[in-house]
Amino acid sequence: MTGYTVFLDRDGVINHDSDAYIKHPDEFHFIPKSPDAIALLNAKGFQVILITNQSAVGRGMISGRTLDAVFKKMTHGVEQAGGRIKDICFCPHAPDQGCNCRKPKPGLILQAVERHGIDLNKSFMVGDSAKDIECGKNAGCAVSILVKTGNGEKALAALTEKGIAPDFLARDLYEAACWITANFSTGDMVP
Repeated sequence: MTGYTVFLDRDGVINHDSDAYIKHPDEFHFIPKSPDAIALLNAKGFQVILITNQSAVGRGMISGRTLDAVFKKMTHGVEQAGGRIKDICFCPHAPDQGCNCRKPKPGLILQAVERHGIDLNKSFMVGDSAKDIECGKNAGCAVSILVKTGNGEKALAALTEKGIAPDFLARDLYEAACWITANFSTGDMVP
């Protein structure tokens, strides 16, 4: 079993989202301090795994090769800040394809759990959408955090309507990372 794991959504959490999708590395732009947030988590002993729906692949808007190039730009920027993303788990399917990996279904997190021996009682899901928070809860993550960047404000309203509450509401990924590292040491158990 590994220690603590922070699952992160990508668009709207790490980088600026786009209604037209991120279809090329040139369209990928970090939200300020998000690479620093990942570096902070790593420095405090938390491993970071990306959990992201990328339906632009299933919709035929982007190739797997181009998506890899976007991921490489992201991981390179994170590494330049001193951080590391341990793994990238993504759903390439369009919403109508009926897969088990598209958030809010827990498939991506469960893939990562199996691959890396993750203890969900020591895991966090950080996202900007209702489906991110629902995915974390559906998978059994101990803590789900909603960030206000991206679709965060709209997601909060949708979650409230469903009677679901994130465990913490953060301004952005950096504030989420600061809260996680201030409240949970890698030697403690998540409540």
